[in-house]
Amino acid sequence: MSIENLRRCDISKMSVGEIRSLLTREGADKSLLSLLEEDPRVGVKALAKQVGRHLMKEQAEKKRLEGLLSFERRLWGEGRVHVAGVDEAGRGPLAGPVVSAAVILPQGLLLSGLDDSKKLTPQKREELFDLIYQGAVSVGIGMADEDEIDRAGILEATFKAMKKAIAALAVVPDHILVDGMEIPGENVLQTGIVKGDGRSLSIAAASVVAKVTRDRMMIEYDKLFPAYGFARHKGYGTREHIRALEKYGPCRIHRRSFRGVRPA
Repeated sequence: MSIENLRRCDISKMSVGEIRSLLTREGADKSLLSLLEEDPRVGVKALAKQVGRHLMKEQAEKKRLEGLLSFERRLWGEGRVHVAGVDEAGRGPLAGPVVSAAVILPQGLLLSGLDDSKKLTPQKREELFDLIYQGAVSVGIGMADEDEIDRAGILEATFKAMKKAIAALAVVPDHILVDGMEIPGENVLQTGIVKGDGRSLSIAAASVVAKVTRDRMMIEYDKLFPAYGFARHKGYGTREHIRALEKYGPCRIHRRSFRGVRPA
């Protein structure tokens, strides 16, 4: 039985277990909540309270997500349809590339739980990564490896990675929203947003894509260089990582220009 059929029938003829199973499969809305609240059975009233709490959480989450679209809405209102969020992962580590992502979200797409990648669990990031790729208008990835970082410096290498991510988009963006400062020399109209990964949904999406992409790369590097523990710390300067550097010295993917890698 579907939720629509449940609305039309007398739920008093259904057991509490049947109602619970249906709610688990298909969810509920306010009209169904009203039906449950009218039922005199204790078990159904308990279900109604659960449904009510769930709907309140959904409403609060939708309001939060809508609040993260203020920059995008302003640009959409100006006729800039394809707005790309741009962010990076991996500026601070002692090893591995800096990875940037550019994401163009369609208007109306609200992915529950999407936020600054640093606030999310690895499992949630992986879940959102797949949903972003499924729902986005386009996703672009760019990176700068350890050699580029050592030659140009981490800031310039990050800007290069961001430009590559924007160029990799299948659709030319009308405007880009960048986490932090604007990208020097970028031809596309842009807005730099301080702490943008927590203020713009498009940038949050880019932060998730960049973080998951880089983490997956570091897990693969761990197989090539198992002595350093890259799968655990992703190249950041943890105590474990520093001890491995002291014992084995740097490997091919270490950033030789970074303090902690280069000799004191």
